[in-house]
Amino acid sequence: MSSAEKRVIFASSLGTVFEWYDFYLYGSLAAIIGAQFFSAYPPATRDIFALLAFAAGFIVRPFGALVFGRVGDLVGRKYTFLVTILIMGLSTFIVGILPNAATIGIAAPIILIVLRLAQGLALGGEYGGAATYVAEHAPNGRRGFYTSWIQTTATLGLFLSLLVILATRTFTGEAAFAEWGWRIPFLVSVLLLGISVWIRLQLSESPAFQKMKDEGKTSKAPLTEAFGQWKNAKFAVIALFGLVAGQGVVWYTGQFYALFFLQSILKVDGYTANLLIAWSLLLGTGFFVVFGWLSDKIGRKVIILAGCAIAAATFFPIFKGITATANPKLEAAIERVKVTVTADPAACGTLFNPVGTRVFTAPCDLARDFLSKSSVKYDTAPGAPGQPTTIRVNETEIAYPQGGTPEANKAVTAALQAAGYPKAGDADIVKMANPFDIFRPQVAQVIGLLFILVVFVTMVYGPIAAMLVELFPTRIRYTSMSLPYHIGNGWFGGLLPATAFAMVAQTGDIYYGLWYPIVIAVATVIIGLLFVPETKDRDIFADT
Repeated sequence: MSSAEKRVIFASSLGTVFEWYDFYLYGSLAAIIGAQFFSAYPPATRDIFALLAFAAGFIVRPFGALVFGRVGDLVGRKYTFLVTILIMGLSTFIVGILPNAATIGIAAPIILIVLRLAQGLALGGEYGGAATYVAEHAPNGRRGFYTSWIQTTATLGLFLSLLVILATRTFTGEAAFAEWGWRIPFLVSVLLLGISVWIRLQLSESPAFQKMKDEGKTSKAPLTEAFGQWKNAKFAVIALFGLVAGQGVVWYTGQFYALFFLQSILKVDGYTANLLIAWSLLLGTGFFVVFGWLSDKIGRKVIILAGCAIAAATFFPIFKGITATANPKLEAAIERVKVTVTADPAACGTLFNPVGTRVFTAPCDLARDFLSKSSVKYDTAPGAPGQPTTIRVNETEIAYPQGGTPEANKAVTAALQAAGYPKAGDADIVKMANPFDIFRPQVAQVIGLLFILVVFVTMVYGPIAAMLVELFPTRIRYTSMSLPYHIGNGWFGGLLPATAFAMVAQTGDIYYGLWYPIVIAVATVIIGLLFVPETKDRDIFADT
């Protein structure tokens, strides 16, 4: 690559770094942010509001794709994604200086949500602009390799945020970090913003768009042309269900749900869980470029769909392997200990609660919710009408009273631990003493399994930018590719952790949530094989 091409890729990729840097910051610090900005509410409620504010950024991303995609196809790629990164960067920075609810009251959470919405809208335009800009600078036969560098920096953004969080926590201590130190990672983002804006100001417009503009062939109504005409709209639908939906769920399962699974289900401490994920990312990141390069040789479609298929076929054994290695006592207890909730079926509702806003009151629901949050595999048995709810742990039966009580929960916990379920902080649960404590067999095996999940991510994500760019003509490319990308990643992928855990809670099976990505990945493989064309040999400079 020439120095100019390297500058194009670097400048474009910094937006993706921002995207995932902020995503991981907010996701990791949701509990602290809830305490800072929703302190007027009880702890459980403030956590829910913090997560809903987080989700708001995902929900509006497709709308940002429409807004900024249209501007990008009308005005140009360069100026549009200069605006989007400014909005993204300033929103992240302002969170770091925003007074909390104790200082300015209700204005604090309102401003926080507005910032999340603004960032979500900007993110909707950022990725499509960056991918389009790089692809339109790349020569034919090299687009997969060039655009794969953008995919690499997404993981680097996660890795960078992890390092900043860990360094800040170590420097300030946990108490100071919870009080004010959490702001530092948000404030540090201004350095990324300054570098990115300065570099992007030096860039020129993409050659494909400039050629089309000089010839007077730009679209006058990109939204209408992209989605109001079936000949173009059908490719957006095909891209969503035959490529991006599966890519999104494999991506989020391999990184974000894996982290959630380690912490919330396997009870691995946050420090260790973050380091395990960080090492798997560090080892796997180079495969984004490998699969992007390979897609220039053998095609994009075969690699993406193969990644979806292999992931769907192996998620269950990999996650069971992670359980057996990271928390062997839990894995043994799940196999040996029989736990049954017996209650009047009329008193048992659904526990499906992906947004976390429902409050359970019935003993049957409270009992099952408590067990699922304790990572206990349980069955539900119908009792006689009006029968009180009970929890049976092997041969030990505990009455679970109306409203639930701390005493009942303690009794259930004691019975579970006596039967073989591990205690919090059990010595057999994987734990890293320092960032380089990776050579002990237990730690190395967990990292190895997580690394396999990251390789699946690189298969589906490495070639996706090039393929989306090549699916659509230059005149409506920015608009057309951005919408399916952000629905697939923002909705199908972004809502995966909450939905999967809701499925776990509903069924009492810690692995049941994996059916969500498996079903979507399999559907993507089928639709992709039937309807998605191979695009690697298309000349996007000739296709306007």
